[in-house]
Order: sequence, then C-alpha cells, then structure tokens
Amino acid sequence: MHDPFEESLRDMLKASSSVERDDDACLGRVLKTANRQVGAGDLFSLMGRWLQAFMIAVDNGSGHVAPVSRRKPRTADKAD
Repeated sequence: MHDPFEESLRDMLKASSSVERDDDACLGRVLKTANRQVGAGDLFSLMGRWLQAFMIAVDNGSGHVAPVSRRKPRTADKAD
C-alpha cells in the first residue's frame, strides 16, 4: 500500500542524514509498531461497541422475558 506521508518521511530522512545508518529499517520498525498500536486500538474499540450494543439489546429485551404470575392478585380490604 502506497502511503505518501511515509514516502515523504523516507525522503526527509535520506536528505538530512549525515551519519550513515539504516534509516529505512528504523523507519520501517517505527511505522510497523505504530500500525500495530492503531490496529489494537481499533480492535478494542470495536469490541467495546459490540458489548455496548449487546447490553442495550439485553436491556430492551428483558421486559419481554419477565416471569408472569398466573395467580389472581390479592385484593386488600379497604376501610370504608
């Protein structure tokens, strides 16, 4: 996947490096770690939204599952 931001970072590192080292590998490791962190955050966000939707569904459906008594309700004698 071509990312223009990543390419511009690579170009900046190549242009400004006075010391010879493996900047591509360093940048690759940084971007790989950042992608993992973003992916993990998205996964936890998805799970949180799924749990919230599940709890709303359970709450809305719980009124339909309430036990129903077949006994006749007691009427209390009221004072006249």
